[in-house]
Amino acid sequence: MSQDAFVASQPVRRFRPDPGAPPPAPDVWPATVPAIAQILREGLALGPGATVLVGENGSGKSTVLEVLAAALGINAEGGSRNTRLVTRRSEPGSLDLIVERPPGADRWAYFLRDETLHGLYSYLESTGGPDPLFHEMSHGEGLLAIVGSRMSSGGLYLLDEPDAALSFTGTLSLVVQLAGLVDRGAQVLIATHSPLLAALPGARILEVGSWGLREAEWSELELVASWRQFLVDPRSFLRHLS
Repeated sequence: MSQDAFVASQPVRRFRPDPGAPPPAPDVWPATVPAIAQILREGLALGPGATVLVGENGSGKSTVLEVLAAALGINAEGGSRNTRLVTRRSEPGSLDLIVERPPGADRWAYFLRDETLHGLYSYLESTGGPDPLFHEMSHGEGLLAIVGSRMSSGGLYLLDEPDAALSFTGTLSLVVQLAGLVDRGAQVLIATHSPLLAALPGARILEVGSWGLREAEWSELELVASWRQFLVDPRSFLRHLS
């Protein structure tokens, strides 16, 4: 597939604010999250392939994914548009974002959230479908199995901190699966604390923080610098904790 055809076929071009909708109160969550405030002002364009969100706890990575999933009509606790899983509503909703798609774009989308995987596994097992028994697997095995069964073709896939479930080797396996999806024309949007997952080949990296969202290079990420320094000299970190 040529690059022009690849771009034209991508599932989503942009999330943008609805000019006809009343703006959210700027002093009420989630508009108080800088990344969300930026999206409400400017929208968020997605290129083809993978986009990776990195940032500290509380920076807004997960909130961004929850808002985009709601704009796509995906179940807030994970799954697809057809998933019927609700335990406790705590997500911010779509904030009236409009999804811009190319003509004829693949509308399949799936959302995985590490913190709600247990409920999603239970839901999928209760439907009596062909899925394996996720609860009989380890946390990481179950995540890789659901990626393999639900993320096998084009579409848009959102993954919130999948690295929490995975070992180093498991994360490498996930990188291989996601790279294969991108090669088949899918878009992938990931929130992660893993420098390994952030190194997904060809990925656009957005660093999330008090500034909102900004483009970054993998080698310049504070995340990468901190891990590099820790692995070279763990005691330089640990001596400050005692």
